[in-house]
Amino acid sequence: MSDRLKSELANRTLPSQQTRNEILDQINPDDFSWAIPIMRVGYGGRALVYLTIAGTSLWSIWQGGNAKGTTAAMEWLDGGWGTIVLLFIILGLTAYAIWRVVDSIWDLEAYGLGVKGLVARTAMIVTGLVHLVMAGLAVAVLIDHQSDSNSGGDKIAQLASSSTGTIIFSVVGLLTLSAAVYYLHKAWDEGYRTHLKANQLTRRLNTLLKIGVAANGVVIGVIGALIIKAAVSASADNPDGIGSVFDWLQAQVFGQILVTALCLGLLGFALFCWINALYRVVPKASSSGTKTLGDVLSGD
Repeated sequence: MSDRLKSELANRTLPSQQTRNEILDQINPDDFSWAIPIMRVGYGGRALVYLTIAGTSLWSIWQGGNAKGTTAAMEWLDGGWGTIVLLFIILGLTAYAIWRVVDSIWDLEAYGLGVKGLVARTAMIVTGLVHLVMAGLAVAVLIDHQSDSNSGGDKIAQLASSSTGTIIFSVVGLLTLSAAVYYLHKAWDEGYRTHLKANQLTRRLNTLLKIGVAANGVVIGVIGALIIKAAVSASADNPDGIGSVFDWLQAQVFGQILVTALCLGLLGFALFCWINALYRVVPKASSSGTKTLGDVLSGD
């Protein structure tokens, strides 16, 4: 009886897989090759952000200081050669935001119009908007537009203390925690391998890539928890991205060790972004014979 059930389940899932393959077989990868440069620049910019945060934080810790959040890390770059790096970060984050929207609208990952596909494609747009905000933050640092920072913080504090703000912050916190679960699950089952081209480099770096994805999940998870905590307590001390994560870890037992370990993990995520920039497989823009890391490591 169990074998029969397995057979029926296999027959039910087969048509959807065939449909996806048939769609990809009808696609000419050259028609979507224009999206590849946008993807490469986008992931490169994302890598620069995490490399900057982790690098400046480790340097600061080495010098006896504290780890730096996103804004502080970008402010550290402002001036001299760092300004050029900031310009590349702005370009890269903007390209990544555009890439996520393009990827969703043209369904370059071939997710389809099912419930899971629509959820994934909606998440792409949300991720793109988040990185567009990060690009705006870099622009603000570049032009030293800090005059309204205090008033902005006061408005956020007022919102957090209201009933409407509590609901908004709770929803945002839960969505953030959901994103953390996604990244942690992605690291656990190594789902990222299906998006990377198989070669000697990606195979050798698989463990580091896994650590990097997990570290990003931890960061997002702590941010989500801090947002929910701020909502529940109606606190004016609202989370400020990665900087809040570093501050929270610093206050724990062996805090400096935890922060250092997380920074090393974020270097792994920066590496993950660089590898994606170089070797990410975009189904509709790649030839059907392209072997992914997942195919090779699973023996397919």
